[in-house]
Amino acid sequence: MAGVLSRTSQNVVVLMGGPSAEREVSLSSGAECASALREAGFDVTELDAGSTLAQDLQKLRPDVVFNALHGRWGEDGCVQGILEWLRIPYTHSGVLASALAMDKTRSKDIFRAHGLPVVDSVIAERDAIEASHVLPPPYVVKPNNEGSSVGIYIVRETANGPPTLAPNLPARLMVETYAPGRELTTTVMGDRALGVTDIITDGWYDYHAKYAPGGSRHEVPANIPDEITALCHDYAVRAHAVLGCRGVSRTDFRWDEERGADGLILLETNTQPGMTPTSLAPEQAAHCGITFPELCRWIVEDASCDR
Repeated sequence: MAGVLSRTSQNVVVLMGGPSAEREVSLSSGAECASALREAGFDVTELDAGSTLAQDLQKLRPDVVFNALHGRWGEDGCVQGILEWLRIPYTHSGVLASALAMDKTRSKDIFRAHGLPVVDSVIAERDAIEASHVLPPPYVVKPNNEGSSVGIYIVRETANGPPTLAPNLPARLMVETYAPGRELTTTVMGDRALGVTDIITDGWYDYHAKYAPGGSRHEVPANIPDEITALCHDYAVRAHAVLGCRGVSRTDFRWDEERGADGLILLETNTQPGMTPTSLAPEQAAHCGITFPELCRWIVEDASCDR
């Protein structure tokens, strides 16, 4: 069938870099994936995705595109639309699932409608956010369509006033009730949850903690009750399904131990999890006995159009 990857396909283009705020992370992810795919036996070309992407891909004529882009444009359905138009099989989620997952408000609406636990939030103008508390503290201010903890502000109960925001943030932002507790995450591969990781940091799990060596410690599997592990698995698989995700996704949680199962909150689902040396999805796969080259090979063999 046209647009579906054959298991004998060998020529893979790894898309990386791009123009988003997560460019450097994507370059690292792409380099790691390219190396693993070469080890797995593929012929690999690394391509920094820019304004001539469509023309570049038409010249390269790959059997499949491995999408290692992160953030806006590469993870929000835009690049996926280009690949659908060119009829080049590609990895991870398709146009609609990518767009929905990247938009935190719309994905939360879907999660809420399907009985998945999320906290209240509103979209507000940055001027209003800086003028007064839009929600009662504690709350979190963050872009509605960025990942990797880019541009996040936590306003504590003890805050003297509303936050002063960086000038490069969007004009409209999400203001979300703060969810206390431990940072947990679960990777879904196909329709299978790979496990639960407890992310341990000295403070907030921000951009530095995610990507700097030593920025955080990952406990795999998490030392949590079996009931919470089972709920993380269930919620992550359901989130993957209701958004229409494909391939690999990762769903992030906060868990307030004092509240037990009621304290588990779904934060967001990432349709293209990081694939860097400190990334979470490869660690969970390794815990399940799946090597990094095997994981990358599976992702490539899962690629298709019409995702």
